[in-house]
Amino acid sequence: MCIRDRINPEAVENAKKIIEAVKEVPGVKVIAVDSVLFCNGGAFIFQELGYALAWGAQWLTALTDAGLTIDEVASRIKFNMGVSSNYFMELAKFRAARMLWAQIVEQYKPASADSAKMHVHAATSQFNQTIYDAHVNLLRSQTEAMSAALAGVDSITVVPFDTPYKTPDTFSERIARNQQFLLKEESHLDKVVDPAGGSYYVETLTVSIANEAWKLFLEVEDKGGFFAEVNNGEVQKAVNASCEKRHTDVARRKEILLGTNQYPNINEMAADKIEKKECKCACGNEEKGENALLMKRAATDFEALRLATEAASNRPKVFMLTIGNLAMRLARAQFSTNFFGCAGYEIIDNLGFDTVEAGVDAALEKGADVIVLCSSDDEYATLAPEAFKYLNGRAEFVVAGAPACMDDLKAAGINEFIHVRCNVLETLQNFNAKLLK
Repeated sequence: MCIRDRINPEAVENAKKIIEAVKEVPGVKVIAVDSVLFCNGGAFIFQELGYALAWGAQWLTALTDAGLTIDEVASRIKFNMGVSSNYFMELAKFRAARMLWAQIVEQYKPASADSAKMHVHAATSQFNQTIYDAHVNLLRSQTEAMSAALAGVDSITVVPFDTPYKTPDTFSERIARNQQFLLKEESHLDKVVDPAGGSYYVETLTVSIANEAWKLFLEVEDKGGFFAEVNNGEVQKAVNASCEKRHTDVARRKEILLGTNQYPNINEMAADKIEKKECKCACGNEEKGENALLMKRAATDFEALRLATEAASNRPKVFMLTIGNLAMRLARAQFSTNFFGCAGYEIIDNLGFDTVEAGVDAALEKGADVIVLCSSDDEYATLAPEAFKYLNGRAEFVVAGAPACMDDLKAAGINEFIHVRCNVLETLQNFNAKLLK
């Protein structure tokens, strides 16, 4: 999504006319700072806040230079901010936002202290929404709405859970509204003012986020202001770099998307429910121009992986060859099930085998495309070479874990290992390239 050229002399003049037109209507907000774009684009929390402050400050400067008073301008600005699933950090973000915005407005010497109050609307994040296991989106948006409500925002939009793959229907929109009713009518979150006030943890987070956001704000101001940085692409470049970093974290499971890159429903098929076809990742967004925000949801790469599996004529089968130490083989079979399940492969688990030959024979009888040896590190030194030699290339062979004998196993020709330090996405993409027809 492109945010280039959002402010120019004509825009300032139009904004001035609108503010003058509503002069007799108190409380109406006519200037929007839509930093929700940055949240949905994958920005870090301090980035969204820092850029939102710079965006709002430039409106203050432009419109006061055009002849309006600071009280006339500040009272008409509304911040539309995103809220991600980082519960306490988001709660602290809104508290820091009010504090910093008040400091900015005070520099313009308002006649009324009320002009320094920040009006904030929060919208739950679309960056972390998923197509697979989509009802988990309800859990994400509920905690997001809760952190925004506890932070004291003025209004909230809960994005319907099916937004990533279709136009929300009557059911999903009703559920989204009911999520707010639950917080208000059953949890009574509208009855308490600043419930996090005085909490050492939240106060510390608030100060930390405020410091980082303020540094970014000053940096943008030193470079000519928010729209100068937008027009030369620096804002988009920074947000897109954060987006790519978060995609890498998702690929390595440092950032968890339940049901997508961790604990997937391996039997779920999603291709038929996708109605948005505008882009290859099926997320409904299109990139526009070089100075554009990517707007690429965190789950898109894993979803493309699974959709490719669904579209293939053969669904790969992964066989767990469990042998040896009971605790370790069960743990590694579960890890491997979650690992390969992220690509939508069929998983065949087992209670255990007495010999690797029996396990390999059973796997081939089931038509396995991938055989994963699940045992303890100590036993891999002997079991892995035996199984690999007996298999003799009749299927892909994988060792679950990163044993101390890995170099010796690689010297024997075993090259596939899955473990917690793997790039899960990259590994599965390589398997898709080998297995899908």
